[in-house]
Amino acid sequence: MTWYLLLIVLVGLERVAELVLARRNAAWSMARGGVVTGQGHYPWMVALHTGLLVCAPLEVALGERPFLPVIGWPMLALVVAAQALRWWCITTLGPRWNTQVIVVPGLPLVTRGPYRFRWLRHPNYVAVAAEGLALPLVHTAWVTALAFTVLNAALMVVRIRCENAALTLASGR
Repeated sequence: MTWYLLLIVLVGLERVAELVLARRNAAWSMARGGVVTGQGHYPWMVALHTGLLVCAPLEVALGERPFLPVIGWPMLALVVAAQALRWWCITTLGPRWNTQVIVVPGLPLVTRGPYRFRWLRHPNYVAVAAEGLALPLVHTAWVTALAFTVLNAALMVVRIRCENAALTLASGR
């Protein structure tokens, strides 16, 4: 369980790094006329992601969930892959990446890195979904994995609609 708590703490620290970067990127965007949309769902996203990091280790401890290598190791590999995809997205978008929906009118869509795949318009959300499922399952916290996945799917419907509308409006299409 100790190593699992360390994993959760490391993912939590990664989230803090994202928030610091998002704040800097927001300032960059706002200095260029950035427009923020979708503020209504943002607190729910923060709560959901915080809940994942709190509930997974709680479920493991209180539910006495075992580490099952046949599930745990592949899920750990999926967590690492999700982090790699997330940071590929972040580095590709550069200062345009944010945890909030902020678009700078007139900037063209990014079409390189993971965004070059037209069939995968929001690769960062694939990383979020994979991590939200896999992180709890590393230590068989299946209730947390299921709850996060269902709630995240509902939230992503709202988020992706908001983001698509903001990108369309900003690009003038």
